[in-house]
Order: sequence, then C-alpha cells, then structure tokens
Amino acid sequence: MNKEQDISPGMVSLLATATGLIVASLYYAQTLVGPISASTGLSPEAAGLIVTLTQIGYCIGLLFIVPLGDLLENRRLIFTGLLFTSAMLVLAAISSSAWMFLTAALGIGLGSVAAQIIVPFAAHLSKESTRGVTVGKVVSGLLLGIMLSRPAASLIADATSWHVVFGGAAVMVLIVAFVLRAKLPVRAPVATITYPKLLGSLWHLFLNTPVLRRRAAYHAGLFGSFSLFWTVAPLMLSGPQFHLSQTGIAIFALVGMAGAIASPIAGKLADKGHTLMATAAALLLGVIGFALPLLIPGSRNVALAVLVIASIVLDMGVAANLVLGQRAIFSLGAEVRSRLNGVYFALFFAGGALGSALGGWMFATHGWTAALLTGAAFNGIALLYWVTEYIGHASQQRKTAV
Repeated sequence: MNKEQDISPGMVSLLATATGLIVASLYYAQTLVGPISASTGLSPEAAGLIVTLTQIGYCIGLLFIVPLGDLLENRRLIFTGLLFTSAMLVLAAISSSAWMFLTAALGIGLGSVAAQIIVPFAAHLSKESTRGVTVGKVVSGLLLGIMLSRPAASLIADATSWHVVFGGAAVMVLIVAFVLRAKLPVRAPVATITYPKLLGSLWHLFLNTPVLRRRAAYHAGLFGSFSLFWTVAPLMLSGPQFHLSQTGIAIFALVGMAGAIASPIAGKLADKGHTLMATAAALLLGVIGFALPLLIPGSRNVALAVLVIASIVLDMGVAANLVLGQRAIFSLGAEVRSRLNGVYFALFFAGGALGSALGGWMFATHGWTAALLTGAAFNGIALLYWVTEYIGHASQQRKTAV
C-alpha cells in the first residue's frame, strides 16, 4: 500500500462491523449460563465453564493461529477461521448434553481469533499518524459486538430458545466470511520464518518486549474483572433480589454498551502521547465499577440503578485500556504485529478465563459480595503495577532534566 494513502472510512466500517459480529460469538453464552446449564445438566458450581472454555479456546487460537498472520496470506486465513467458527456455532445450536456444548464452546473460541487477525490488518492499512484512531474505531466495533451480544442473546432466547441464538450466529458468521473474502485486499507477509520458529519467537517477543508484558498485565486485570462481572451479574439479576427475566437482563446489558464510547477517545489520547495517564484513568474506572455496588447499598431499585452505572463505568475502563494497549504494541513493528497482538490477547484472555471461573465459583460458594471483592482485587493489582511504571517514568524525566 502506498505510504501516502490511508485506510478508507468504508473499510474501517467494514472491519469494525466484522470484528463485532465475530467476537459476539464468544459472549452469547454469558447471559444464558442459567438456561444452558439447566438444559445440558451442568451444576451451578461448573456453570462458569460455559464461559471459561470459550476463553481457553480463544487463548489457544491467539497463541497458535493468530501468529500465522505474520506468515500466511491474511484474507485466506481469516476466511478459513470463520468457516470453522460457523461450524462450531452449529454444533452449539444442536447441543443436548454438557460435553457437546462445552466442546462447541472451545471450538467457537478457537475460530473467533480471526477477529484478532483483522485488527492488525486495519493497523497495517493505516498511516502511523492515524493508527490509534483507526484501531480505536475498529475496536469500538469489536466492543459493541461484545456488548450487544449479551442483550441480543437474552432477548432471542426469551422469545425462542438459546439454541436459536447459536444457529442465527452461525449464519451471520458465514455471511461475514464471504463478505470479507470479497472485500479485503490480499496481504501476503514477506516472511521466510518457519511455523515452529514463528511459535518459538513468541516467547522471545514476550521476554524482550517490556511494553507487551506491561500492557498485557494491565488488561489481564481489567478483563479478568470484566469477565467475572458478566459471568455473575446475570446470575444475581435473575436471583431472588432482582427477579429479572432474560428480557430484563438484556436491557441491563444493553445499557452497559454505552461504555464503548471510550474507545475512540482513548485512541485520540494515545495518538497525542497521553497513554500513561489515560491508562491510570482506565484502571481507576475498573476499580470504581466494583466499588459502587459494594459501597452504595439500598432498595432493589437503587441497587439495580447502581449496578447499571457500575457496568457502564467498568465497560468504559475496559474499552479504553484495550485501545491504549493495542496502539502501544502496534507501534513496535509491522513484521511482528500479528504475533504481538496474539500474545497480548492470549495473556489478558487468560486473565478473563480466570475471572469467569473464579467469579462463578465465588458467587456459588461465598455470594455476591465476595464476587465483587474478587473483581475489585483484579483491578487493584493492575493499578498497583501501573504505579511502578509511573515511578519509572518520573525518574526518567528527572534524569533527562538533569
């Protein structure tokens, strides 16, 4: 691509829409944990596996499939991944047992990593000066997909069944696969490295890229708390305190999507060099999101309103920090962009898998307050780690001044 050209608005919209529809497949089950567990025979303590196995599959794909974006032609890689995802969604739709659904969940996570080949693709098509804004817009689409998937799944399941949710998703992903094959330009990376060496380089990149380690740690904390919240909140909302139906839970989740507005704002701040302080703000939003329902008890209506605000605040923190992290690692070199993105996502999705599994267990065994405290701890640890970066940055500035 000519260095003077930039990615077109139409292509940005297409990539944002595609990533949103793809990653939505990872999250349909979050608000349907109850119905799926009841239908397939999973115990309440094991219900978190419905979300956790999808995230584990995603982590595996991030480590073993996404790096191929630096080796193989990207459009074909994306198309193949989406065909596989569609097939796994069909398997989920027809599942009648726990093992069948959990196998499909693992496969859905594995194939949906196609979205994380698309995001570096967008960065590749962008000029350096606008890369943060472009990535922010594409990630906005990705986050809207995550946030819309939950209410959409609840509404459809309430009107029909959870099986229909996954059947419809299979059709949508298949359509996205063929549209992208028709519209995306060919991108064949110039690489002579073999696949085993490509995978071996992931550990090298992790050890020798401090920015990658730090950004992954920050987002592992935020995403762990995010996954915990959206695993236990639907269970709490459908319980004896709130008695919300699947439609009520859908409305709750729909309001939370307002947090996606933080993505393009974070992209602009990153392009202007304000990543450090913007990261602190994102992590603080994560802490506040769990502090609000802990510190402001009240009647059913007050508690529900506080929980809605908390979900928006938490989603804003996650949206902003994701863009800040991707903007930072995408500045490190086009030739390793897919691998960096794969390691970054794999590490913080590991945090997400831990959060959803731990959250489901804490809620089932110790209750709502214990689950909230656990979520707050994820963000608190990440914020403490940010303090070490701030101290190092301040020290470097003093040395420069001298």
